[in-house]
Amino acid sequence: MGVNGSVALSDVENMPQFKILGGRAKFDAMKGEDGRINLSDIADPYLKYGGEYNMEDLKNTNDFLYVKWTEIPKFGPEHKSAMAKHLTPELFEKLKDVQSSRGFSLSNVIMTGVVTPHLGVGATAGDEECFDLFKDLYYPIIKQWHGYDAETQTHPVDLDPSKLVFSDEQRNEFNEYVLSTRIRAARNISGHSLPPGATAQDRKEVEEILKNAFSGLTGELAGTYYELGNLSDERTVFLLSKGFLFQIPTERNLLTGAGAARSWPDHRGIFHNDMETALCWVNEEDHCRIISMENGGDIPSVFSRFCALSDALQASAESKGTKLMWNERLGFLGTCPSNLGTGLRASVMIVLPEFNKLMSSESQEDRELLDLVCSAFDLQPRGSSGEHSAAEGGKFDVSNKQRLGFSEVELVQKMIEGVTKVIKCEKMLANGATGADVRAALTTM
Repeated sequence: MGVNGSVALSDVENMPQFKILGGRAKFDAMKGEDGRINLSDIADPYLKYGGEYNMEDLKNTNDFLYVKWTEIPKFGPEHKSAMAKHLTPELFEKLKDVQSSRGFSLSNVIMTGVVTPHLGVGATAGDEECFDLFKDLYYPIIKQWHGYDAETQTHPVDLDPSKLVFSDEQRNEFNEYVLSTRIRAARNISGHSLPPGATAQDRKEVEEILKNAFSGLTGELAGTYYELGNLSDERTVFLLSKGFLFQIPTERNLLTGAGAARSWPDHRGIFHNDMETALCWVNEEDHCRIISMENGGDIPSVFSRFCALSDALQASAESKGTKLMWNERLGFLGTCPSNLGTGLRASVMIVLPEFNKLMSSESQEDRELLDLVCSAFDLQPRGSSGEHSAAEGGKFDVSNKQRLGFSEVELVQKMIEGVTKVIKCEKMLANGATGADVRAALTTM
């Protein structure tokens, strides 16, 4: 390739991983006056930790090649994932030649965590079978991430919104403090590979099942499906303005290193209802990400819509002779072990001006007070710049931490009760209580 140890743009622009490794912008930043890049200046980050491209992997595409490791990857201090912690040399040797009937191997499982070392989980699944074949790796990761023992525990499911308890007093408080509510979770279709292991045919068939589900939605759920590759500029701007578009694959996210962004954007899309309160992402990280949302704090309303969407996907899958991926130990199955079980994230955008003032306190205890209060009720707050940060306008995103071991109803109810306590603490601060007063009160809440 190239001459004198250098390459031109035409030598590399059609190669797999070109876009992933920076694409045209990266090439232009590195090229010399002759328009070429010296090969000595290039280090392939996908091979930095050992391994070689597996040219025999049938999942390879024109824009992505999978890496195969015959020896345990060369993990360094930059590798932060649970996978890197639990993949011992002995476990690697035990599993390195294991492969699912759909062709997903240990190298495929760990690839995103090896080549994207900052990730927290660092492992993905390519199909349902993986969760049994590679459980010696997944289960320790799950226990570390969720505090859930998949060897001994079973996961409940409950999608009955009528079981939620939400008093008139809570409704009034939530409508005063909560700007918006969102509940989301992943759903995957049994019998089809997950995005990291999917073929073009898998993606097409999954999209058809989901489009069938969307076409059958009526009433407030009725809406339109938009194919990602055929979006008009006007529709793209609209979806971006609403926050409806899903993440674009980059070299730093799970999608890319896992192979889930192959042949992008084919057979991916976005559905939203006409009322803009229900949203579904198709063939992104999972087969379908369902999202129910609305302004204000009417959590039962949002949860009811979420359950209706989940039921519609289940019915559509069954009409095609299949079902949603689920088992009694891990609940709803998905690409990343962080989203197993309910896979549910219930969140509120809540205005907490008094907690926000404490973010600039000289006292570290007071700066961390919101984290402490939320943690006491298994919640997680995020400010404008992520976790542990202040919030513009005092607006924080507060969500449930847990995913596994509790049913959907239990988690949403825990979120309701926890946010009620957060509001109580906010009111204490507004009435002159100190951070120390709130910390003391937590013991009796």
